Parts: sequence; structure tokens; C-alpha cells
Amino acid sequence: MGHQYELSRIEKLAESLGLLSDRSTGTSKQRQGTSGAVNRIAAPGELSSYPDPETWHEWVEYDSTGEPTEYSVVPTACFNCEAGCGLLTYIDKETGSIRKIEGNPEHPGSRGRNCAKGPATVNQINDPQRIEHPLKRDGPRGSGQWTRVSWDEALDDIAGEMRDAIVADRGNEITYHVGRPGHEEYMDRVIQAWGVDGHNSHTNICSAGARAGYGLWHKYDRPSPDFANAEFILLLSAHLESGHYFNPHAQRIMEGMQDGGQLAVVDPRLSNTAAMADFWLPTQPGSEAAVLLAMANVILDEDLYDAEFVRNWVNWEQFLDEEFPDRERSFESYIETIREVYAEFTPAFAAAESGVDADTIETVARKIGTAGDRFASHIWRSAASGNDGGWQVSRTLHFLSVLTGSVGTKGGTAPNAWHKFDPHLPNEPPRQRLWDELQLPPEYPFAHYELSQLLPYFLKEGRGKLSVYFTRVFNPVYTYPDGFSWIEALTDEEKVGMHVALTPTWNETAYFADYVLPMGHSPERHDIQSQETHAGTWVTYRQPVLREYAEREGEDVEFTYEANPGEVWEEDEFWIELSWRLDEDGTLGIREHFESPYRDGDGDAPAKMTVDEYYRYIFEHEDNLVELAAEKDMTPLEYMKHHGAFEASENDYELHRESLDESILDADDVTVDEYGTIRRGEKPSSASASDDSDVLGVMVDGEPKRGFPTPTGKQQFYSRTMAEWGWDDLEYTVPHYLKSHVHPENVDYENGEMVLVPTFRLPTAIHSRSSNSKWLEEISHNNPVWLHTKDADRLGLETGDLCRVETEIGYYVNEVWVTESIKPGIAAMSHHMGQWKIDRPDNDESDVQEGGDPYGKVTVDLNTEAGRWGMRQVEGIHPFESDDSDSERVWWTDGGVAQNLTHAPHPDPVSGMHCWHQKVTIRPAEADDYYGDIYVDTERSFEIYREWLAETKPAPGPDGLRRPKWLKRPIAPPTDSGADAGWFVDGPIGRPGRWDPESLSTTADEE
Repeated sequence: MGHQYELSRIEKLAESLGLLSDRSTGTSKQRQGTSGAVNRIAAPGELSSYPDPETWHEWVEYDSTGEPTEYSVVPTACFNCEAGCGLLTYIDKETGSIRKIEGNPEHPGSRGRNCAKGPATVNQINDPQRIEHPLKRDGPRGSGQWTRVSWDEALDDIAGEMRDAIVADRGNEITYHVGRPGHEEYMDRVIQAWGVDGHNSHTNICSAGARAGYGLWHKYDRPSPDFANAEFILLLSAHLESGHYFNPHAQRIMEGMQDGGQLAVVDPRLSNTAAMADFWLPTQPGSEAAVLLAMANVILDEDLYDAEFVRNWVNWEQFLDEEFPDRERSFESYIETIREVYAEFTPAFAAAESGVDADTIETVARKIGTAGDRFASHIWRSAASGNDGGWQVSRTLHFLSVLTGSVGTKGGTAPNAWHKFDPHLPNEPPRQRLWDELQLPPEYPFAHYELSQLLPYFLKEGRGKLSVYFTRVFNPVYTYPDGFSWIEALTDEEKVGMHVALTPTWNETAYFADYVLPMGHSPERHDIQSQETHAGTWVTYRQPVLREYAEREGEDVEFTYEANPGEVWEEDEFWIELSWRLDEDGTLGIREHFESPYRDGDGDAPAKMTVDEYYRYIFEHEDNLVELAAEKDMTPLEYMKHHGAFEASENDYELHRESLDESILDADDVTVDEYGTIRRGEKPSSASASDDSDVLGVMVDGEPKRGFPTPTGKQQFYSRTMAEWGWDDLEYTVPHYLKSHVHPENVDYENGEMVLVPTFRLPTAIHSRSSNSKWLEEISHNNPVWLHTKDADRLGLETGDLCRVETEIGYYVNEVWVTESIKPGIAAMSHHMGQWKIDRPDNDESDVQEGGDPYGKVTVDLNTEAGRWGMRQVEGIHPFESDDSDSERVWWTDGGVAQNLTHAPHPDPVSGMHCWHQKVTIRPAEADDYYGDIYVDTERSFEIYREWLAETKPAPGPDGLRRPKWLKRPIAPPTDSGADAGWFVDGPIGRPGRWDPESLSTTADEE
């Protein structure tokens, strides 16, 4: 709207001389503001941030010339990180295209606010080199030769390969490998319908370390902090500006601080978050657990712990029985015992390990203890993903929540599942009964999620093969350590039979696929998402907005690719169509799970489920949503299409205290054991054999309560499960401090070695999907090596100088940024930069040219010989011609350096997490080094993999188990007796060969 204002004398003089137009009434903007032709959306003097949802389909805005534009505003959800923030797309009714993207105020998590990545989605949609049609390899794999095919051709070919594997009892040679999840249980349902154990993920390079530590406490493997109501917040990451769910969490952290709360950040780097904190604790990488235990020591010694919570909700009796059987089994004895156990972890000890001042550690500890049940904390990657033993970091962090009684409280930290939407699915298939040793091998019984980062080495040593390998928004060649070993595996057709890349963009992994199938960005696809952003539960509906707009305008759309650009499709419909063709006549028992829950077919042929029917079914089975939709005279599906999100519950606190019906205690098969655990049936022979279904709750003060899904129904301070698998020292059975592989004892500082911290990111980066966004790339396009001034002086380096960073398996060359925002002796470098495309000659015979996102991908020359790989940048970022005039305005030349290629595999022997921190030597670049040069020896990488593998304690565990039944795992086989064969080392594996960890060889499977 136009605004009135008083002109200055200079402006009035300039107007009278004709040097300026009449700025008070002469511009179209001012005429617009005074003509009365524009309807105000707020009263004079008031502002409105968003249009009213009732006006979304008939919304009018005025541009800078005063001309109106009619929009249909359609909600969806962002897909550029895991937070799932709400978006509103503004579809120009004249052109039918998306004009701009803003936040959705109806979204309970993001509340209408977005980071830069959300609005930048419009760049991704208009990417001048996006993939718009299905492509099939038309030459050797990795040759860059492609031909366009139809969706029917691709579906039939892929379904045929899958059918052959399933019929031949090689179902586990089908693997779905996801990089950016977004669905709530959709793919679980699909894979279960196929009857295979085919789920793989990126989690073991992301969060498996933190998950394992949390999971050992209470099975739930992610935290849900209530930052807005916290009195004290402790973050082990750069969380506020670049961490997990950073937009929704950042909002609430700021709210908590504005309300008087304080913030402490543990990070060797002075991140933006640390700079805004009340306390910055720049720890030596790997020392974090020592610092946290020192804080626990202070809380115990100064009686700041919550005795009621610890007494009633922690398995302290079992701890005393198992580890100190000669001591009195009393709560007072337990407190005295753990004071002794942690006596060595004084603030002075932690200061010596971490380099953080002992007084600061004590001060923060008292702040935590004083905050009590309003202490909130979070860790996701950071120290838990950087260090050998990093799972003990999250475990010791949660120990502070347990001691303060802040588990699930208002202002505390809850289990994530308390704040996650759990959909009721149509035609749900039974759980598959296989166990794929290529995903969860016997060496890693405690791995939280699949050992995906080791897949190339598993293939190399002959553990199995892949007949059909789906990579979905997943780019391991770029994001994983030692991406060259991935190229070696993907180009070997004996190891990987058919590689299908489902991706919205060209990426380094798709270059080595057989099919590249274009999948939509967030406004071009269906799915639902729910994340633990605060003490409530919400679900957001991601939808293809052009399809929704077309249907609002009365058009019939059968498939989403009919409304999207080109033939860009979506995964939901793709999997329905593929599964239907996989089981053409229904004899495999797959097709029935994709039949319509509402319609009958013609004659004997069943009706295929549509994507609308799938989500209609889910939404109609959420009672609160049904009620809310009815109030607006809508069906639940109509409500979600119009509003885009729904809050299922709020203020979900202390669910473990929920009372149970006392009549359960009268059942003949229900008993209460010596620890107060309410059980149904016989007590399992081991903690590992419990699947938590036998635990109904826990007795507290004579009343049955819900408790936690663990073998005792309580918080597991002591893990009998760890002891049963040979990890029986106190360093493993209770929260403790494990020295990292980059502990100073293991780093030769005198001879120039340093610790590289590569686990942080910039808030404008999208893993490997930023390079197609001109706005994001203009903001952030390089990732220099952070060096402290002392280290730079020692090395004779200044900001902008080239340095060579030497790792265990090679080196890379990058620029230096000299700063005092990093701890001396530590180097740091952001990931999410340095994407590349291969320098290829134009192929006049190919009808498709391989793309490369020229806003952010550099062009490289790639060479290999006998496992030794070299990469050199031959062309940086530069202006280019396209339909977007901005492409000729590109001013930056730098695309960053792909450091992950040079990282050796470091699988933690317990959690399976890749330990990202690297021991490196940094020196000035040599005369023939160029910016971005990379060298890697993949044979040495394989040797290091074997060295770390030797530190594991393989299955079998108690009673021949592969893994403790009560711990989480994706798409798990049934745990019920008689149906649980997959959980045992001699159970069905869906492959012709079985791996022997002792001989490091495969033998024919006799199943």
C-alpha cells in the first residue's frame, strides 16, 4: 500500500525544478495509495503479515507499478531440510506459474516464518538445467550418455528386474536408499508390501551416534526440547542458526531467552549461536562427555538433583544388583555409589581434557541444577557424530536431564515420539520377516540405522550384491566419506545390477545411474511430515500445488506429472504404479496393499488406490482433524489441502506419569517384578530378548504408570543390554567418557597434526541440493578452512592463501580463513560445498545433455588408476545463457571444495556412526597445487575400514540374537515368538550368501 509522508525541502525544490517526479502524488504507487482503488487488508496504522486463508484462492496483490495480480495461494511444506516448515505458493492465475513462495502461518511448527531455504524453492522449480523427463543410460555407466524414455518404459523395466529377484528368493537384493526422508511411514509400508528388508538411509553419517545414546536410556532415539519454556538451555551444536530444525527451534530458543532463560553452547567454533549465548564452552573435540559428567558431578555433590524423579523413574536397583551386589539396595546407597563412580570427573579434570575453564563448567552445572525440571538440551550431529564413542556424549547429556527431573517436563526435554504424528495407514501389509546383512551386518548389533556408509566396502569384500538399487534424493558420491569408493561400486555392474536415481536435480551419484527419474521439489509432490519442534504434535501436508490449482479450476488430473513442469513426477504415485506392475496378477501378494480402500474395480480387476484416497484415509482416521474440518464444513482432506497443516495435540508433557487401569494387575498373566516393572507373560531370559511389548508399565508409589518402553519400564541408567553383548565395563554400561580417536593422545601436535571439524554447515546450504538455487549460491558459495591466528602464524598462512589438508587417505587443496573464532589446534570446514560435474565433450549424438546446476557446480577432470583417484577443477562458476536473465549476472567464481571425498571411513564400533572428525596435517600448498585439487587412495580407505571393523563385537548375542529386540530399527521383522526368526543369526536373510565375521567371507545360505 502507498504511504503518505512529508517531503523534505530538498525534495520539494527538486520537484519544482523538474529533477524529480511529484513524489507526493505523481507516482503510480502514490496514486494507488490515495485513489481508494486498493482494498486495505488491515486498518490504517496496522500491519498484516499474511492473507486470510479464506481469501487464498482469490487473492490480489499489487506490484511496484500499482498493477494488480490475481493469485491462487496453495499451501505445501518445505523439503530443503528435515524441519518440514510450512510454505505458501502464490500461483499467478494469468500464467499458471508459481510467482513466489512465503511461509504458511497455519503451520504450528514454523508459524509462517522461514529461513532463506524456503523461499529459494522457487529457484529450484525454475532451475534452467533441471531434469524434466525420465532418462535411461545410453552407453557405459557413468559415460554421460542418456536417452529420453517414457514413464511406462521405465516402470516396466524396473518392475521386471524386481520381480525376477523376488521370485528367485533374492528379495533383499532390492534396496531403497533414502537421503532426505519426508514421508511419515509411506516407504515403510511400500517395502513391507514387497516383503523385503530393503530400507537404507543416510542416518549413520548424520545422527546415529546421538540416537544410540538416547536410545540406550529409553528406546526413543531423538530429543524434543521445550525451549520456549526453559530456564536454561544447553546446546552441543551450532543449533540456533544451522542445526537440526533450526528455524522452528531458533524461534523458540529466542522466545525462551526473551522470557529470561539463558543459553550455553558447547562448540569448538564460535558459531553464530555461540556468539549469542550467555556461555560459550569451546571444547577440545571429543572431550564433551567429560565436561557433561563434571556437570553431573557438581549436581550430585551439591544435592541439586531431583530425588523424586531419580528414585521412581531410574533403574537404580538393577544397577546396584548387577554392578555392586554387596551394597545395600537403597536409594541413598545408589546416590553414594554414583558419586564414587563419577568422582574423577571434577571440573578440574574436565578443564584439562577440554580446555574450558573449570569455573565456567561449575557455573553452567549450577545453572542446570537450579533450572531443575526447566532444563532443555539438544544434540544431533556435533560431538555425537564426530567422535569414536560419540554416542556417550548424548547419553551423558541426557543424564543431566534425568538428574534434574526434566525428562518430558514443561521447559524440559521430551522423547521425540511424544510429539510425532503416527498415521493410520490403509491396507497395511504385515511386517517383512527377512534380515538384510548388507544393511545391518552382524558386526554392529547396536547400530542405530543401517551401515550405509560401508556399503561399497561390503560389496567389495563380497558380502552380496544389489539387483535393483534405488537412490532417492540421495547423493553418497558427494555427501559420504570416500565417495570414490562409491563410484567404484556403482560402475561395477556385477555388484550393482540396476541403479535407479529418483532425484529432483542432477547430482554426483545420478551420473552413475541406469535411470534418472525426475521427482518433484516440495511444491510438486505429495507426502505428510511431522517433526518434534515443541511440546505438541502437528502434521503438515506437502502437495503438488499446480495440480491442486488445476483441480480448483475444475481440471481432472490423473497423475501429478500432468500438472508439473515437463514430466516431473512424485514418489507416492510412482511407488503405487511400480508396485502394481511388479505384481501384475496379484499372485505375489503385493498388489492387494495398493488397492483402493473406497472403490470396487471392474469385474474381477480390483481398483488401484489413488494418491488422494491414500491421504483421505489417513486424515479421516485422525479424530481431532475430522472434528476441526467439520467445523469448517470440509472433509479432512479438503481441510489439509486448503490449510496445509494441523495441530493434533499441544502441551504434551510427562506422558510417562499417565495412570494405567489398575485392573491390569488382576490379570492371571501379569506380574510385578522386583524392580516394579509390570509384565505380561514370562520374564524374558535376557534384557535383549525383551521387545518391550511384555512391559506394560511400572509401579510408582503403589500405582501403575505408563513409564518408558524399556526392559524395566524405566530410564536405563544402567544398561544390562550392553553387558549382555560383551560391553560390560562401566565405561559402556553407564553414561561415561570414552576417549575419541582424535583425543590429544592420538594427535601428534608437535609434528603438525591437527583435528579437523567438518560437521558444521551454513544455514543457506541444503546438503547437496543448494547448487540449483541462484539466491542461496549467491549468499554462500565457498567453504574455506578455518584456522586460528596462532596456527596460521605457525604455518605462515594468511586469509586467502592456499593450503593442502592431508588426511589418512589423500588430500585436498583449499583457501584459508584466519580467525580467532576457532579453538587453537583445531581446523574447521563446512560441508555442503564443492559440488562438481564431470568435464565431458558435447555429445551431438545424444538427445540429452547431462546437467550440472551451473550456479553452484564446478566442472572437474576426473582420473583414476589402480584405486588412486585425482580430481582437478577445470572450470569454476561463471555467467551462462538461459531463459533466466539472472544467469548472465552471476558474479561469483567459487564453488567450494568437496572435502568428504578425502575422508576415510570411521564406523563407531557400537553405534555404527561414521565418526567425522579427522586427524589431518595442514601445510602451505605446493607449487603445482591448484584450488580444489583432490587426491584419494581407495585401497588405503578399505584398509582403514577393516581396522575399525576389527574393534566391533559381532553377533550372536544372548540366545543367538542378531540385535537387542527392544532397540529401534527401521522396518523391523516381527518380534513375536514363532515369527521372529529374522532376529537370530541363523534366520532368513533373503540372499544366496551369508557373511561370517570371523573368516571375513561368505558361505552359501542353507535356508
